[in-house]
Amino acid sequence: MRTRGTLRLATRGSTLARRQATLVKEALEDRRYEVELLTVETTGDQIQDELIHRLGKTGAFVRELDERVLDGDLDGAIHSMKDMPTEQPQQLVTAAVPERGSPGDVLVTPDGSSLEELPDGATVGTSSLRRRAQLLSERPDLEVEPLRGNVDTRLEKLLAPTLQTEHAERSEADSERKGQTGNEEFEPEYDRTVDEWFDERSELEKQALGREVDTEYDAIVLAEAGLERSGLAHYVDYWQLPTNTFVPAPGQGALAVTAADGETAREIQSAIDHPRSRVETTVERTILAELGGGCIAPVGIYAIVQGEYVHATVSVFDRDGEESVVANRDLPIETHAEAARAFAADLADRGAAELIDRARKNAADDETTADDETVSEGDKPAGK
Repeated sequence: MRTRGTLRLATRGSTLARRQATLVKEALEDRRYEVELLTVETTGDQIQDELIHRLGKTGAFVRELDERVLDGDLDGAIHSMKDMPTEQPQQLVTAAVPERGSPGDVLVTPDGSSLEELPDGATVGTSSLRRRAQLLSERPDLEVEPLRGNVDTRLEKLLAPTLQTEHAERSEADSERKGQTGNEEFEPEYDRTVDEWFDERSELEKQALGREVDTEYDAIVLAEAGLERSGLAHYVDYWQLPTNTFVPAPGQGALAVTAADGETAREIQSAIDHPRSRVETTVERTILAELGGGCIAPVGIYAIVQGEYVHATVSVFDRDGEESVVANRDLPIETHAEAARAFAADLADRGAAELIDRARKNAADDETTADDETVSEGDKPAGK
């Protein structure tokens, strides 16, 4: 029996965005709200062949949703937090930060190889400036190539070469098997026909078999939360990358519900806000705002509540991972926002500001993109 009002919430139309919006919807329904999700297409969804820093200022996957809220058409909007600009319209507030998902990155490979096990000169796919710099910092020999698309699209691009090679080998073996009919001494190379092998593939693998291969990736890097929420984590082999060296993007793994400042926003906060996740992401976004990295610099910021402190780790790189400013600090939880600003100022003085300024000057020529949930976890609108 419904005892509260109906909330009309905006979401992007990608498969991942809809799955994430459903998590918020279910949480609110558990608090006896009725929720209607409405799909809004964004600039970032419309332009699939552009790298994110060429789409204009940050918020390419956010603005249209929030505009519908400010116009009074909808009660709120659901975002991946790392899509969100650090500056919001005055009338808009982050009404709720639900409990955060996995914050880190994962390395996905066709055979379960770790980063250390990748061959010299291996090709790794990511369209994130941050991930590119972190990969090259650990393995300067790697070839890092751009990669966009839905989570399933990215996985298909990774798996396609290996699966297509095996399919071709099995098809050839089937032809040989047919040619040896009646030869009792013939021992087939495979114990199953190519059709039997194909029928045992997952839907993801079947789609990969039909995908045209432009770049052969030895590995790709994704946000673990996006992989989990897409429902595809159990179909692939992956390694968790350590958050102390592969420092996540600010807000990675977190969702946010924005709403106009007022009673509805307060009700949403009371219903589903997760205080610890809000503190951690506030620290991360405050540091990002003070540094001014936005979507044009390889910046990782990760905060985690530990007792009376928030342990914050920050890494700022140049685009090739050759120079960096890396630091961590325990911030008092009672004054976490102010302490985060002071930490950012110290980082800026230690060289972070110079690296970010250099990235800003080079942004127009970069061949990689910002660290966006939609760009990292990818998402062209469903059905396209």
